[in-house]
Amino acid sequence: MLTHPQFNPVAVSLGPLSVHWYGLMYLVAFIQFWWLGRHRILHHPQLTGDGWTLQRLDDLLFHGVLGVILGGRLGQVLFYEPAYYLQQPLEILAVWRGGMSFHGGFLGVLVAMWLHARKTDTNWLVITDFIAPLVPLGLAAGRVGNFINGELWGRVADPSLPWAMIFPRVDALPRHPSQIYQATLEGLLLFAILWLYSSRPRPRAAVSGVFLIGYGVLRWIGEYFRSPDAGIFGFSYTISMGQWLSLPMILIGVLFLVVAHRRHS
Repeated sequence: MLTHPQFNPVAVSLGPLSVHWYGLMYLVAFIQFWWLGRHRILHHPQLTGDGWTLQRLDDLLFHGVLGVILGGRLGQVLFYEPAYYLQQPLEILAVWRGGMSFHGGFLGVLVAMWLHARKTDTNWLVITDFIAPLVPLGLAAGRVGNFINGELWGRVADPSLPWAMIFPRVDALPRHPSQIYQATLEGLLLFAILWLYSSRPRPRAAVSGVFLIGYGVLRWIGEYFRSPDAGIFGFSYTISMGQWLSLPMILIGVLFLVVAHRRHS
């Protein structure tokens, strides 16, 4: 059985300025998004099409960063901890301490991409198809940040499980290191699926559909190993808040795939 190392959440201290590991993981996520997007534009122009340029990628990343941070934080406040933040409203600004909702960030990015589509007179689905394969590795980085912070720990595990882990800040029970599970499922595995699927020309909205289905299903699986959040519906060990929020993604993803292939046919 393992014990969580209880990392110092502060990576670097420079006088009054502290750089947190959680923030660095977001920086890693944005850098890899830019690098992968640059790779696709330079090496696979036939896949991207629609006038993608490196300058446009920079603009897209700027809008995406705003969508992730604003949407992710508001999602955490509204979906998971509304009572706490109602009592401590200034804590909403303390993003460096963790507490970012994927689904909130996802909605924030969708709004940001819609605004970018209007600004550039581009079909919104062209943009979502382009960014879908660039997202999962960033999600993996975020889960690594959760692990470093010792947050979002897993459910109680069988002590005989070789990688069962005790999180001393929680209790002395062996638990699943669910942050690592989710980094592997929603991050590495989803990246491999999307990168391979998008390596050939696909009908418009198909890549977006695979992302929605893939993330929704893999998040649904991962939630069975993660201690459920209270959410706006209270604690539920049957269907967690993360699973409720992932269900519409799966349904919309199926719809996207069906419509995309029917139009292509």
